[in-house]
Parts: sequence; structure tokens; C-alpha cells
Amino acid sequence: MPHLSPNKTEGTVNCASSTCHGSITPWDGSHVLQNEYTTWVRMDKHTRAYQVLLNDTSKRIAKNLGLTEGAHKAKICLDCHAHNPTGARGERFVQSEGIGCEGCHGPSEKWIGPHTVEGRTHAENVADGLYPTAKPVEQARLCLSCHFGDDSRFVTHRIMGAGHPRISFEIKTFTAIEPAHWKVDADYIQRKGNYDPLRVWAIGQAIAAQQILDTVSDPKRRDGLFPELVAFDCHACHHAMSDKRWNARLGIGPGRVRLNDSNLLMLRAIVRAIDPGASAAFDGKVRAMHLAVSTGQKPAGKTEVDMVKDLSASIEGMLPKLEQTRFEAMTMRRVLLALIDESRESSYSDYAGAEQAYMAITNVSNDLLAAGTLQMSGELRRGMADLLKSLANDEKYKPDVFANQLLALRGVVAAQAR
Repeated sequence: MPHLSPNKTEGTVNCASSTCHGSITPWDGSHVLQNEYTTWVRMDKHTRAYQVLLNDTSKRIAKNLGLTEGAHKAKICLDCHAHNPTGARGERFVQSEGIGCEGCHGPSEKWIGPHTVEGRTHAENVADGLYPTAKPVEQARLCLSCHFGDDSRFVTHRIMGAGHPRISFEIKTFTAIEPAHWKVDADYIQRKGNYDPLRVWAIGQAIAAQQILDTVSDPKRRDGLFPELVAFDCHACHHAMSDKRWNARLGIGPGRVRLNDSNLLMLRAIVRAIDPGASAAFDGKVRAMHLAVSTGQKPAGKTEVDMVKDLSASIEGMLPKLEQTRFEAMTMRRVLLALIDESRESSYSDYAGAEQAYMAITNVSNDLLAAGTLQMSGELRRGMADLLKSLANDEKYKPDVFANQLLALRGVVAAQAR
């Protein structure tokens, strides 16, 4: 990860020249846009991440956590709200710039000079410490290291309890609204390989599911007698007592805290679409994991942690297939229908799952529209708008309403296939 690199962080200003990445407009004839810094500083929320640490909410969180210094000085906050490298820092490095170039692309000590040399390859730059963001697995691990956490930095339930907002993330959606400061064209593909945005989404779901599972199985993530609760469904506990939310979907019975399985739901739909023969086995492992974590039921000779680790290992085994999958029009349509059909099993009974489903359905639909295999219509537009409206307030989410809207949307999508 960039923040763990031993190389020196030189500072974002080294990228900001108008003849480097600070041009006002894209250049013609260049293999990069050359206005990447300009896009970042003008529109990217990463550039404002540090400033968030100075607002009243962050001050209250720091106080509630008992921090002796402000949030803008605390490692626990800086690790994700800024580039907080463990390696050396050059004299031009300014941490208050937030998540700067080197926070994602890696400390530039060894590659910033050579990467401008004519004929220099992307692989050579990566060998010198440039982080391989063009590789979906590495991209997902990097993004999720902040937008969920990893061994080196983590948003705990205690931070949430102190006032931090609920974390919600989906890599394809967030990349689009970042906004992207690169363009996938023939030159990009030649230097970095083919880029399939839906593949990035699928791999992002797999890595996110792994991160949650690994959190549950990691003994370092325990909080006294409790597991790290941030890995569990927020709304399983945080809802009015009068709101009778329980259903039999997971087979674990009422009154038990549920693991946040929103990414697993997306992954289940992906498996059903691209590898139907493996679907039943994967569903079985997911169900067995839920039973082990929430009820203690497990096969003889296995522990609850074993069941979690087994599922995580299965997901790791899926990554090579996902990396090779071509999400062509027919595959995308199968994924879209699989996502919608999850509602038939009450899969979206929890807000987090419905939220992921909406982002996924939007992404797949947009890709199908771009490919010309799905046509925009008034019904489709209204259907998507209704889904979004039903997710406007997580505390007022109604699973039955969302499910009925998905059923109507399925009819719209299926009608276009006839």
C-alpha cells in the first residue's frame, strides 16, 4: 500500500506543473490527459478529506474518543483523511492537501523522474514504486483500505459510536463520481491492459466481502468479549423497537446480530450469472458461515472462525476467474436480472444490501445502455428513480416497497429482451 511504502513521499506539487499533470485542458497527442492534477484539485473530494477533520463533527468525534489532540493531528484520523506515509517525507510534502497523488499512486521518490522518459513502460514505473491502480484487485484493495479498513488502518465501531457517519462504498460508483481523472483509450489499453468497469465492480464486491470476513476472523479485531461490530449490519440493532424488521432469510432466527452481507449478496448474483454451476456450492458456504457466526452451528471439527476463513478462501479462489471474465452484453444482462431476482428471496431486507443493489443495478444498466442493448424509456427512467427514492432515508427503508419496485423493473428489462 502507498502509505506503507519505504520510499520518500515528495509532495503533490511535483505533479502540478502545466507541462506535467496541471494543464487546464487535456492535451492532444499525449498518452495521458495532463490535466489530472487540475481535475483532482478542482473536483475530487479526496482533496478536501483533510479539511473535514477541522469541522465541528470531527472535533466532537475526537473528544468522544478521548483523543488528546485534534482529529487533524491524530493518526487514527489522518490515516484515511490524508496521505499519512510511514516512510520519509520530502520538504515539499503538505499533508493538509488531503489524499494527494502519492496517497494512491505511491511515494514518488524512485519513479517521478524516470516516468517522464521517452519509451519508459508502465511496468518499469510500477517496479520503481508506482502503485498498480490499473489492476482491479490492487485498485479494490487500495480503495477499501480506507473505505472499510485493513490491517494497517481501520474504521472501528468505536469510531462510529463517537459520531462517524456510516461507511458506504462501491468502487465503480465512487470512481465515477470521484470523478475519474484518466481516460481509457487505445493508448491506455496498450500500456496498462484492457479495462472493464463492470469487472472492477465485481472484483470490488469480492474484495469488500473478504475484508468483512477477515475482520470477523481476526483476533486483533475483538473489542473485549465482542467481535468488531463494524462488520455487522448496522440496522440489525439501530432501528426503532417498534419496527419489526426480522425475517427468515438467513435461517438464523430472530434476536441475533447479522453480519453485513451486502457484498456477499452482490457476489452471489455475480456467481449465478457467470458460473451457474458453482452457485449452489457458494450459496451453501455463505449460509453455513451465517449459521456459524450468528448461532454457533457448525460441522464437527470446525470452529466458527474456520467457517469464516473457508468462505474468505473461496472468494480468494474466485478472483482469477473474475479477472478473466469478459462482461459482454449477454453477461451483463444476466448479472442485471440476477441482481433484481435477489429480491424474490427477501435478500434486500436490510438497507445496506438494497443500497449496494441500487448502485449495482444502476452501473449495469448504464453499461447496457452504452452498449446499445438496453434502451432508455420512460418506464426504465421512472423505475430507477423509484428505487433511488426508496433509499432516501435509511431509517425509513421499507424492504417490501423496494422489492415491488424491483419486480416492476424486471418487467421493463425483460420486455426489451423479447
